[in-house]
Amino acid sequence: MLYVDKYIVAPQDLTPPVFDTQALLGSKEQQRVLDFAYDYCSRLTAIHSKSFYVASQLLPTHKRKAVRALYAFCRITDDIVDSPTGNVPVNVAEWRQRSLVNKPHPSDPVVLAWTDACHNYSIPLVYAHQLIDGVLSDLSKFRYQTFDEVADYAYAVASTVGLMSMHIVGYQTVEATPYAIKLGIALQMTNILRDVGEDLRMGRIYLPQEDLEAFNLTEADLQRGVVDDRWRAFMRFQIDRTRKLYDDAWPGIKMLDRDGRFSIASAGNLYRAILNEIEQNDYDVFSQRAFTGKRQKARELMRTWWVTKLM
Repeated sequence: MLYVDKYIVAPQDLTPPVFDTQALLGSKEQQRVLDFAYDYCSRLTAIHSKSFYVASQLLPTHKRKAVRALYAFCRITDDIVDSPTGNVPVNVAEWRQRSLVNKPHPSDPVVLAWTDACHNYSIPLVYAHQLIDGVLSDLSKFRYQTFDEVADYAYAVASTVGLMSMHIVGYQTVEATPYAIKLGIALQMTNILRDVGEDLRMGRIYLPQEDLEAFNLTEADLQRGVVDDRWRAFMRFQIDRTRKLYDDAWPGIKMLDRDGRFSIASAGNLYRAILNEIEQNDYDVFSQRAFTGKRQKARELMRTWWVTKLM
């Protein structure tokens, strides 16, 4: 059982950031630059994450713009860490300083839109710092012994995104927090299960080592892309646990503001459907990447719309 209380940030650390609003608002020219910044973030989201783009499309315009600015901030953070060139720790430190300042420079569209979103929705920057720390850990940690270790990583790189999104979408009670944390971990576990082959090629194994050992699997088996009864049983175990996380997170949807429930529920259900595709591919995550097609996305959206409408 996953206990999420350890991830809940103390209220005194959730103080909203203070920004120099003159850097964000003012003349028509400044507004034009800000509009361009949000458009840039939207295009970046469309290129890199179709599922997130579709889910965010279901939000009201002002919230949609903000969550796409959040995605762009996360995307750039991830890209800097995965870059094969330059001094990555220094580049990350510079990005942290540039993206979490109270007076953004208008020449950087992602920072400008992201800062404006933080200002408008009082997003606690502690989550952004946790995200950067989590992504940065990819430079030094390449194996995870237990599921708890994987969950810690998933919280840092995914649940924090959910918690920042929660401030944008709106929520009725802080009791929504544990549910957002579980949804983030479920989403990241789905990423991990889908991307086993890709991560292997980058020298990383996020799968819990103790689970691999329990199913008599070795790293050499993974490197060879072995799909046998041991691997299928292992993947069924991982998928069942991840689905349980999605189930446990679901009650939190009702605690969100009504105009954001469909979007967040759709994001979860679209990602959850990837688990079905992994099963359809006979658990081969070494030579192919599971994804949901347009028809399946449409079915999931219709089903989710109906369910959330009844909330």
